[in-house]
Amino acid sequence: MINTIRITGIIILTILSQSCKKDKATPPIIATENVTEISYTTATSGGNVTNEGGATVLNKGVCWNTTADPTISNNKTVEDGGSGIFSSSLTQLTPNTLYYVRAYATNSAGTSYGNQVSFTTSRIEVPLVLTINVSSTTQTTAISGGSVIRDNGALVTSRGICWSLTTMPSIENDKTSDGNGIGDFTSIMTGLETEQTYFVRAYATNSVGTGYGTEVKITIPVFDIDGNLYHKVIIGTQSWLVENLKTTKYSNGDLIGTTSPATLNISGETNPKYQWLNGNNENRLALYGRLYTWFVIADTRNICPTGWHVPTESEWRTLINYLGGEGMAGAKLKEVGSAHWEYSSIVSTNETGFTALPGGSRYYSGIFSISNWQTYWWSSDYNTVLSGTSFFIEGNLSAIMYKEKNYGLSVRCLKN
Repeated sequence: MINTIRITGIIILTILSQSCKKDKATPPIIATENVTEISYTTATSGGNVTNEGGATVLNKGVCWNTTADPTISNNKTVEDGGSGIFSSSLTQLTPNTLYYVRAYATNSAGTSYGNQVSFTTSRIEVPLVLTINVSSTTQTTAISGGSVIRDNGALVTSRGICWSLTTMPSIENDKTSDGNGIGDFTSIMTGLETEQTYFVRAYATNSVGTGYGTEVKITIPVFDIDGNLYHKVIIGTQSWLVENLKTTKYSNGDLIGTTSPATLNISGETNPKYQWLNGNNENRLALYGRLYTWFVIADTRNICPTGWHVPTESEWRTLINYLGGEGMAGAKLKEVGSAHWEYSSIVSTNETGFTALPGGSRYYSGIFSISNWQTYWWSSDYNTVLSGTSFFIEGNLSAIMYKEKNYGLSVRCLKN
């Protein structure tokens, strides 16, 4: 009987002991999630509490440090307790820095940690910026600009365009300052010079340095005293304007004057300094330019833009000879197609870029010739007291020709 009681007591004690061991809590079991959405100063991680350890998880999160095996005494997030998957945002990180991360979970038995993962925050770089093509030029200005696409991790503190006469301009050259931050901006280049070719790049600066857009370039056109714009083309050793002259003034600003619709007396007027619109039609000005008497050409006040002049007969012959003579020059000088040249039996190539148009002429009687099949340009030379020298293209012909000085003919200027 005594032995039975003793054995029964041992069994009861053993059962109680095993029950106490079964009810004792242990730290949770947790795994660390991979790090995603990594930026310069933030990232996302998290964890998965797969077993609470016999006691409610009071809180959980992730902890991180720049050394291995981070703990909750380092940087950490605090999320609501319980089991399952959770996500945490890591903040106030340092760019381009290696961090170690572990998920953690805490219950009454203590804190446990998941596996360690690591990641590196994004590197701050110079901003990404695009250059806008240059447009809207004047004699001394042009409009460009850019677009800051990304600041690449640091505030853009200045932006604009820079330009120079040599390739790859930088902020050490001429530049504009057009605000800060990302987005589009417009810039105005100033202090430009006629006929110069400028290289242009947009720029944007942050704490790391300055980023540049692609390089674009622009050649500032030629302008006359009236502000009319011209382009130039090089043919052989000569530089010619592509458009006929349009000015109403001499290069010193004096008015040339015009007659409308008065005639000129070829025998009585030996100094009629006049200009006209071709066909007396303002809409034709941009296309054909103006018509001038030879007396305007011979005036020492000069009607061409600064640095340009009315070519001599010899300079016209230089052009003709370079293009293979009078029988071949016309086709190489004339605009291609029949949009303006309606009567022509030759096939025009305009391989020179001279783009001759049928500007016609004005007789001293006040009548304008047909402007779709012929054009004449004055030279600065004269043949007789009454006639000056000109170069003409008419249909399929081209040659030097003499015209009465009070006729109205076109002018093409030649670089000095």
